[in-house]
Amino acid sequence: MGKPTGFIEYLRELPQDRSAVERIRDWNEFHHHLEQGKLREQAARCMDCGVPFCHNGSLLNGMASGCPIHNLIPEWNDLVYRGLWQEALERLHKTNNFPDFTGRVCPAPCEGSCVLGINALPVTIKSLECAIIDRGWEEGWVVPEAPKVRTGKKVAVVGSGPAGLCAAAQLNKAGHEVTVFERADRVGGLLMYGIPNMKLDKQKVVLPRIAHMEAEGIKFVTGTNIGGNYPAKKLLKEFDATVLCTGATKPRDLPVEGRNLKGIHFAMDFLTHNTRRVLDHSQNGDFISADGKDVIVIGGGDTGTDCVGTSLRHGCRSLVQVEILPRPPQDRASDNPWPEWPKVYRLDYGQEEAAAKFGADPRVYLTTVKKFIGDDKGWVKEVLTVQIEWERNDKGQFVPKEVPGTEQLRPAQLVLLAMGFLGPEQPLLDELEVQRDPRSNVKAEFDKYTTNHKGVFAAGDCRRGQSLVVWAFNEGRGAARECDRYLMGQTNLP
Repeated sequence: MGKPTGFIEYLRELPQDRSAVERIRDWNEFHHHLEQGKLREQAARCMDCGVPFCHNGSLLNGMASGCPIHNLIPEWNDLVYRGLWQEALERLHKTNNFPDFTGRVCPAPCEGSCVLGINALPVTIKSLECAIIDRGWEEGWVVPEAPKVRTGKKVAVVGSGPAGLCAAAQLNKAGHEVTVFERADRVGGLLMYGIPNMKLDKQKVVLPRIAHMEAEGIKFVTGTNIGGNYPAKKLLKEFDATVLCTGATKPRDLPVEGRNLKGIHFAMDFLTHNTRRVLDHSQNGDFISADGKDVIVIGGGDTGTDCVGTSLRHGCRSLVQVEILPRPPQDRASDNPWPEWPKVYRLDYGQEEAAAKFGADPRVYLTTVKKFIGDDKGWVKEVLTVQIEWERNDKGQFVPKEVPGTEQLRPAQLVLLAMGFLGPEQPLLDELEVQRDPRSNVKAEFDKYTTNHKGVFAAGDCRRGQSLVVWAFNEGRGAARECDRYLMGQTNLP
C-alpha cells in the first residue's frame, strides 16, 4: 500500500475522452491517459483492504464480481504509486496475457467489487491497467519470450478470439508447438471484427500482439474453416491435442412479420464488414452503410452500443436503440448490493455520442418490435414498436406484456439486430461428435474443459455461452493448463 490516506485525500478521476462531436468523424480510439502524477494519485486510492474483492473473480447473482483472471490489482497499484512501472507490468502479465485488450474493452467487474466502492467511488483500476501496458509497449518492455525447450507435442487451437489467443499463449509458454486456425481473413476473432476500431485499435493494439505471439513461435492459419475446407477428423490425426475456442456466434433472431425485408441485418455482420472496410481503406461489396439513413438498433448491450457508435460515424440521419428491459436506476437498488456488479444507469460511449449529435440518449426502454414494414421494392421503411410491462405468469416467471395504445411507427431504412447470441455454430461440433449441453454449448466441465473426446478441450463462449472477454481469458488459460496436464502428465501453468 503506497499511501495509507490516499483513498481519503484523492477523488476518483478518469482521463478525459476526445469530445463526442470530434471523435464521430473518424475511427481512432477516443480514450486518453492521465499524466503520470495523476495516475500515481489514482493508484494511491487503493486502500489495502483486508480482503481485496477486486480480484475475487466469482459469479454473484449470475454476474461477474471481481476479476475473473484474478489480476493482482492492489500489488500493481502499489507499484504504480511508487513509480515502479516495469515491475507493475511484470505483475500484471503474471495473470493477464493481454492487458492491452482488457484495459480497453473489459467492463471492469473489478471496479464493481472494489471495497472503496461501498461508500465512495471505486479505484480507477481499468484505466491504470491500460496505462501500465501502454507504457510497457512505449518503453520496449514488452518483448517476445519464446520457450527455451520444446516438448515435441503439437496442439491445434480452433478460433483466434480471446479464449483461443489465451490458450495458444499459455500452451506455447509450456513449450508445445501451437497452431491457431481462424476461418476469417485476419486473426483476432471478436477482438478483430466484433469490436469497432475506435474502441480497440487493430493496427496499434491487436496486430502488434499477434506479431508478438508469432515471434514467440505460435503459428496462425487464416481462411481455414475447420469442418469446412479443413476436415475436423484430419485435425485430430495431425495434432496431439485440440482446444475448441470457436465462440458463440449464432445470433438471436427476431421472427416477427416483415423480418425477410432487405435492410435488416445482424449486428455482427454490420460490424464485421465495417471493420474490414476500415482496415482495407476501401468500400468493399459487403459493406453495410448507415449513411443518411434512419437507423434502429434492437438490443441494449455492448454490441448494440457498438452499432450506435458505428452508425454515427457513417453519418446516419436519426438513431433509436430499442431496449426491452426497464431503465436501470441511478444508484444501486436494495436487491443489488455490493460486491455484486452494479446494475445502474450508464451512458456508454455510443449513447454519449448520439446525445451529442441528436440531443438525447437514443435508448427507449420497456419497448419491443411488433413488425417491420417495407416499401414496394422490398426494403424496410418503418418499424412498429410497442411498450411492454413485465408481469409474472402462472409459473411465476416474468414475461413481457404489451401495453395497449402504445404502438408507434418509427422510420427505418436500416435495422440492426443486437440481441445477443444463442450458442456456437453446430457443423464443426457435429462432425467431431462432441456432446452438447441443453443450451447447445460444448459439454465440458468448468475448470476441467475436457469434452467427451479424449484430447479435445473446449473453452470460452462455445463452452459457457456468451460472456465477457475477461471470462474468455479465464477459460483459455484454464483449458491450456488442463491440455498441458493431459499431454505431459503434470503442469506448471497457472
